[in-house]
Amino acid sequence: MNKIILIGNLAADPEFKKTSGDVSVCTFRLAVQRRFANQQGVREADFINIVAWRQVADLCARYLKKGRKAGVVGSLQVRQYDAKDGTKRTAYEVIADEVEFLSPPQNENAGQKNEPTEYVMVEVEDDDLPF
Repeated sequence: MNKIILIGNLAADPEFKKTSGDVSVCTFRLAVQRRFANQQGVREADFINIVAWRQVADLCARYLKKGRKAGVVGSLQVRQYDAKDGTKRTAYEVIADEVEFLSPPQNENAGQKNEPTEYVMVEVEDDDLPF
């Protein structure tokens, strides 16, 4: 089984491309904090490369930005390639099956504050509760 679940913040804006076959691909780096602090008391982060394809790529390119929090469910892919200097390199990346956008939407108009969400209270009888 190869399944990875990550939650972190985007380290940079995502990069969006189309393949020669017109398939959408979006790549981004997710900064995921480690569970425990190091000896100096600092919680370090791992920067993990994420690759999303097709509709997931379209949505990531549209809604993700640097600093935004996202949850990713996918699988680890390891591939080898030859670098420009002729050395063999190994790349580790997560192929995203699902991406959740965890930061609240930002107002596109700079300088305007987001209006608070309005909540409506509804009275519910105890008999209507499922528990």
